[in-house]
Amino acid sequence: MRIDKLLANSSAIGRKEIKQYIRKGLVMCNDTVIKDPSVHVDETLDKITLNGKRVVYRKFVYLMLNKPEGYVSATFDKKLPVVTELVPEQYSHFEVFPVGRLDIDTHGLLLLTNDGDLAHRLLSPKSHVDKTYFVKSSKPIKDDDAVIFENGIDLGDFTTLPAKIEPISKDKKESLVTICEGKFHQVKRMFEAIDNEVIYLKRISMGGLKLDESLEEGECRELTAEELANIE
Repeated sequence: MRIDKLLANSSAIGRKEIKQYIRKGLVMCNDTVIKDPSVHVDETLDKITLNGKRVVYRKFVYLMLNKPEGYVSATFDKKLPVVTELVPEQYSHFEVFPVGRLDIDTHGLLLLTNDGDLAHRLLSPKSHVDKTYFVKSSKPIKDDDAVIFENGIDLGDFTTLPAKIEPISKDKKESLVTICEGKFHQVKRMFEAIDNEVIYLKRISMGGLKLDESLEEGECRELTAEELANIE
């Protein structure tokens, strides 16, 4: 692997800065100064240091994004902005992608990674990973809606698996909804089926991963080791 790529994958430093460090003689491989960014090294065997500090190679990155409205959960779209545009420049070389999708007008938790195996495990229909949403609806939640959600709702093209709905406001227009699928417009369609309408939708958790409420909309950060362990 090229030394500049290894360093980019192992630090929060952009490639331009890394090349500057290399040219200044601040990068060493096995105690030998490297001044050529194209030099190839063995990421598993060679001892690499940057400005005197040992560099440990990492292949994958895991980012939590607080998705704002107006962004498509994709890596490319011809007309609309995509969520990967919100990823800081220092992570651009990882070529992350969203794990699953949130509708363009849906807010909240979205995991971005370049770990295809993890994404597959989380998205596999067999996994039944719970996803919890904060919902504002046009009408109050009725007493029997919880039973309807629990029994599954026939939406025509499929019947939902058992889900949960819990009112959390006095007027019962705010609720927490937990589903273990992620079909297109699923939560909105479930509300339509009970003669209600979603007017605001925000995902707050996915499996053991919870949205960091300190993240402003559009901001993202790396998962902590504990958070990563909760979803692996």
